[in-house]
Amino acid sequence: MSIFFQTLDVKDPLSGKKKVIKIWIQHIINEHRKKTGNLSYIFCNNEKLRAINNQYLNHDYDTDIITFPYNEKDTINGDMMISIEQVKLNAKTYKVCFFDELLRVMAHGVLHLLGYNDYTKQEIAQMRQAEDKAIEQFYKLTDPDNILTP
Repeated sequence: MSIFFQTLDVKDPLSGKKKVIKIWIQHIINEHRKKTGNLSYIFCNNEKLRAINNQYLNHDYDTDIITFPYNEKDTINGDMMISIEQVKLNAKTYKVCFFDELLRVMAHGVLHLLGYNDYTKQEIAQMRQAEDKAIEQFYKLTDPDNILTP
């Protein structure tokens, strides 16, 4: 099991939080009775993610995350590219702090790897509910009164 973080032309958005983020991501996967394989989070800018979106998905627009699944049976593997610029714009739009929006987007990618989709209104509602639960779990993990704190 390995969870990697990489930045391309952006500042590291996770400084000092990587250990707890890894535990949190594993927790999300474990809750779905799957195993954590190799996961990569690649943080970049809008220009880079738009180019990837166009090249691999034929979509010529900005997005916050693109997830590339490489799952093997019950083992979750994948690459998730996240535009930090788009996450900042989302945070402003939805009037939430940047870090909470980053958590939502990171959870969103893992949830896609776990089989969640967001094409229909019902799927979007299920995805949002799972994202909200994941964010709650992150804050429980970082609560000093919680015995799971790393």
